[in-house]
Amino acid sequence: MSIENARRIQDARLPEGHDLRIIDAHHHFWDLDGDGHWPWIQDEYNEQFFLGDYNAMRRTFLPREYLAETAGWTILGTVHCEAERSRSEQVAEDDFLQGLSDATGGRFPIAAVAHVGFLQPDRDEVLAGHAQRSIVRGIRSKPVIAARADETATGPGTLHDPAWVEGIAALAAHGFSWDLRVPYYHLAEAADVLADFPELTVVINHCGLPLDRDADALRVWRDGMERLAALPGTAVKVSELGLYRNRWDRPSNEEVVRDTLAIFGADRALFASNMPVATLTAPDFDEVMDTILTGAAGLDAAGLDALFHGTAARVYRLDVPAV
Repeated sequence: MSIENARRIQDARLPEGHDLRIIDAHHHFWDLDGDGHWPWIQDEYNEQFFLGDYNAMRRTFLPREYLAETAGWTILGTVHCEAERSRSEQVAEDDFLQGLSDATGGRFPIAAVAHVGFLQPDRDEVLAGHAQRSIVRGIRSKPVIAARADETATGPGTLHDPAWVEGIAALAAHGFSWDLRVPYYHLAEAADVLADFPELTVVINHCGLPLDRDADALRVWRDGMERLAALPGTAVKVSELGLYRNRWDRPSNEEVVRDTLAIFGADRALFASNMPVATLTAPDFDEVMDTILTGAAGLDAAGLDALFHGTAARVYRLDVPAV
C-alpha cells in the first residue's frame, strides 16, 4: 500500500481528470486502550465470525490508523457504524464518536449509525438518548438469523417476531434510518417485512452479504436484492466483499459489485470500506478500491460521484460542503 499505488489505480480506473471524492459510508472505530469495552474483540473470541480469523484486527483503530490505511485517496469524511461495543454503552459510543469527530474537524466521523436492541426493555429510552446526539443518523439492530441458507430462523428476535419488528416502527419517531445487516438468504424475507414501512429509509449492508458464490446461491441473492430494490426507501452499501475463511475472490467480487449497481443504480448505492474488517480478506484499502472501481466500470462522472459520496450525503443527511 502506498500513495503511488493509489494514484496508479485512480489513473487506470477513473475518467481522465476526474477528482474522486469519497464519503466512506461504513467503517468502525474502537479504542482498546481507552474507557470503552468491546467484548467480542477484547474478551471472548467468536470462532463463528463470518469472515473467519479476526485476530488481525483486535487492535486499536482510530482516525490516525484509518488515515494511514487510506493514504492517497481523497476522503471527505466518514460514517461510523456501530461496532458491537458493550450493550451497556450504547449511548456512550455516540459520545466517544463525537469526541473523535470534534478532534478531526467534524470529518472522522461526520455521522454515526448507532445501536439499540429492539427487544431490550429500555429500547425507547436508549433511542431517545441517541436522538439527543446530533451525530446519530440511523440505527443498526441485527435480527437473529439462520446459520445456513437451508435453515429457517424463527422465534424471538427474528424477522418473524412481531415484537422485534415493532422496533423498526419505533425508529420513525426520531427520523432514524435502519441499517439492514442479514446474509443473502434473508433478503427476500426482509423485503416482505419492510413492505409495511414504505416511508422508512433502509440501508442494506455489504451488498446483501452474498457469502456463497455458487450459481444457486447467487440466484437467491439477486432475487432478494431485486425485491428490496423494488421498495422506495432502500439503498445499498457497496462494501465488504470478503468470504469465509479470510478469502478474497477478485473476479467474483467484481461481479457482485456489477450486479449490485445494476439492480440499485449508483444513485441508490453508497461506497463503504468496512475498515478495518475489510482487511481480514482484502490485502488493503487499495485493493478494495480497485475492485469496486473495476466493478463500477462504465459509470460516468455523475455516477461515480453518486456512488462515492452523493448517495451517502443524501441518505445520511450529511452537510458535505461543510467538510
